[in-house]
Amino acid sequence: MRASRLLSILLLLQTRGRMTAQALADEFETSIRTIYRDIDHLSAAGVPVYADRGRSGGFQLLEGYRTRLTGLSPAEAETLFLSGLPGAAADLGLGDAMAAAQLKLLAALPAEGRIGAARIGSRFHLDPIGWYRNAEHTEVLPALAEAVWTARRIRIRYDAWTGVTERELEPLGLALKAGVWYVVAQAGGKPRTYRVSNIQALELAPETFERPAAFDLPAYWQAWVRDFEARLYKGEATLRLSPAGLKAICNISPAAERAARAATDVDAAGWARVVVPIESIENAASDFLKLGADAEVLAPPDLRARMGEIAGRLKAIYAAEGA
Repeated sequence: MRASRLLSILLLLQTRGRMTAQALADEFETSIRTIYRDIDHLSAAGVPVYADRGRSGGFQLLEGYRTRLTGLSPAEAETLFLSGLPGAAADLGLGDAMAAAQLKLLAALPAEGRIGAARIGSRFHLDPIGWYRNAEHTEVLPALAEAVWTARRIRIRYDAWTGVTERELEPLGLALKAGVWYVVAQAGGKPRTYRVSNIQALELAPETFERPAAFDLPAYWQAWVRDFEARLYKGEATLRLSPAGLKAICNISPAAERAARAATDVDAAGWARVVVPIESIENAASDFLKLGADAEVLAPPDLRARMGEIAGRLKAIYAAEGA
């Protein structure tokens, strides 16, 4: 713990310049006396740190002294600042580790580059949560991350489509997609994907497992996503969309957006004929109702009939209210 704090003090002095004992104590939530002892240890280790007394005094490093992260250019360090996801790191229980890593990255930069890296956090913000959605509950995520890292077996209570089940898994990796965490784990020697928010309880087993040497998490994930989308969309619907409907359908799903952007059959009034992948008649009817009078379902017949049935019921409801 002390070694980590000593390194952090060194990097803070390098990054921020002169700091008082009280400021350092506040930063590390420790006593001023502890900070004085830490400064003594740094001096004994050959770090040229000295103190200025007085109201504007404090500790600082000898001018020109730097500890460097060798091999890391300023541009590379700035890129790493941009690529970090503080929310994801906090979910995994790594928020403090990310803060420490960013401090070390700042220390790797010259003074002018340090200003540019610090500016990144104030000008770029990454928010992986979709619109009109809250972050999912992921209390088990730190324990899951530990199990993935140490190749520990886990026992979970999982809320699946078929009901709540007890499962024993060998976790291989974690993936974050659109603000939703998934764990990829072996069950019966075959990797499967589980939504972390559906895990109601988790227990780390004492035994470890042999991780498959050939398993490639990014390759598995890409293949799984393609397969999931192929299984999800079991049919197609042909729609006639107004210009406004052509824009609005892009908010329904990525597949609908791709279909809308590929539309080429447009009449003189600007209405386009679009073929959209759908999950089911009921799901499609619910989605397409959001488009109102800016969409007409042409096919399949079952979906067109369902849209007409719902429209008729709505007409009856509002006609009765106005009577």
